[in-house]
Amino acid sequence: MAAHRGLRLSNAMPNATALKFGYPETLIAEHGSWLVLLRPRQPTLGALTIVNRGPERAFGELGASAFAELQPVVAAAERMLKSFTSYQRINHLMLMMVDPDVHFHVLPRYEEPRDCEGHVFADAGWPGPPVLDSFVVLGAAERDTMVARLRELWRI
Repeated sequence: MAAHRGLRLSNAMPNATALKFGYPETLIAEHGSWLVLLRPRQPTLGALTIVNRGPERAFGELGASAFAELQPVVAAAERMLKSFTSYQRINHLMLMMVDPDVHFHVLPRYEEPRDCEGHVFADAGWPGPPVLDSFVVLGAAERDTMVARLRELWRI
C-alpha cells in the first residue's frame, strides 16, 4: 500500500470516476469498497462524492459486502459533515449519467451561506432541489486544507 498524506492507499487501480473527482488529492477516507472524496466543485460547503472502487455500473450489481460497507461510510460522512458545516438537511444523489461507475454525491444543505477558506458557499437551491451548476471551485491549497480538516473529523 502506498501512503498519501497520512493515509494508506490501496494498491487497487482507481476507476475513472474516482480519478475525475480528484483521487487521490481529494481523498478523505476509504473503507472497504468505498472512497470518500471531496468534490472539486462545491455546490455546497463540504460536498462529497462517495465512489465504489469496483467495475460495477449499476447499484444493484454491487455485492452484499459492498452494501454492508456502505452503511458505516454514510453514517460517518453525515457525522463529519454535521460537525463541519452544521447542515440542516443532507442530500444523497445517485445520478450516474455522466460518470457510470457506482457513486453518489453527498450535499450538505443549509439556508444561510457558510464561509470557509475565503469563500462564501451559498446553497443556491435551498429549500428546493440542489443546484449543481452553481459551485465554488477550490484552489489546490484550499482543497488540501479542507481535506485535512475533514480527515480530522472522520470516524468510523
